[in-house]
Amino acid sequence: MFSYVDFPSWISPFVVPFLPVRWYALMYIVAFTVAYLLFTKECKQGALGGMDSDTGLTLFLYAIIGLILGARLGSCLLYEGSAYYYTHPWMIFWPFRNGQFVGLPGMSFHGGLVGAIVGVLLFCRKYGYKFLDAADAITISVPLGYTFGRLGNFINGELWGRCTGSSFGMVFPDAPSFSTTIEWVRNAADAAGISYTEGALVNLPRHPSQLYEALGEGILLFFIMWFAVRPFIMKKKTGRGFALGAYLIGYGFFRFVIEYFREPDSQLGFIIALGKETEPTALFKSLLNISMGQILCFIMIVAGVVFMVMSFKLEPTEYSRKKKGNKKK
Repeated sequence: MFSYVDFPSWISPFVVPFLPVRWYALMYIVAFTVAYLLFTKECKQGALGGMDSDTGLTLFLYAIIGLILGARLGSCLLYEGSAYYYTHPWMIFWPFRNGQFVGLPGMSFHGGLVGAIVGVLLFCRKYGYKFLDAADAITISVPLGYTFGRLGNFINGELWGRCTGSSFGMVFPDAPSFSTTIEWVRNAADAAGISYTEGALVNLPRHPSQLYEALGEGILLFFIMWFAVRPFIMKKKTGRGFALGAYLIGYGFFRFVIEYFREPDSQLGFIIALGKETEPTALFKSLLNISMGQILCFIMIVAGVVFMVMSFKLEPTEYSRKKKGNKKK
């Protein structure tokens, strides 16, 4: 009896088969659009003094450019696992490989976060806005858009999770296969109900961790930010940076937990390997085996706590003051 499902064969990474346009790129556009529409709603509610749509679009362009640059740099310099891009920096943003257009394969969320922060800082410095006001409004609007980015990863059949024998398992066609000469591979195949020939290679079911992330870091975090944090900062006396802190903690927590279901990058493995068993990385062995993503998420959580504590010592956010003024009328 099978205890897994195959990756849907009808899903193609290309929007149109004969054009090099991927659903992943389209999902990014959808993500930015959704986040921007929610942000404009925030501005209409008084965020950033009721920022007009033209200025809001400019802010988002600064953030998006910073995000893309930072995401690519973070992927190449933190996750690539070799010194290639340090010695060939001109290749970081070169979209061709072996004479073919491949775009920018490899984008790091944490690098994108740093890049977006830099972009927003530059915008605020140029146009005279307070960074924490802008950060609070943006972080409330972002999570739902992030859902579409992870759906793009799923459509691409990439960033799969660790092997599992549970009914949540899915066989991704591009995931690496393992030799059945290895005991744990045979055990996993038997648990999943996969028939094999001794010594053959077998593609094992894996957690669809992209969907876990779309749910946790996207949908659930959006509901927390939009329906809990947003009313709180609009109706209560909270200081600047509260929503930013909540977002950093929320994303960091969801991503940290989901990383236990997602296979670490093969070129890096576990950055902290304190568990009794550290191999294979395709299996969950210990809570003490920590990936690069988890280390960066822990830093996010610590930074989020700092921002939330500081927020109670700062003046209210822009639309908190606006709401307070409306009540006096």
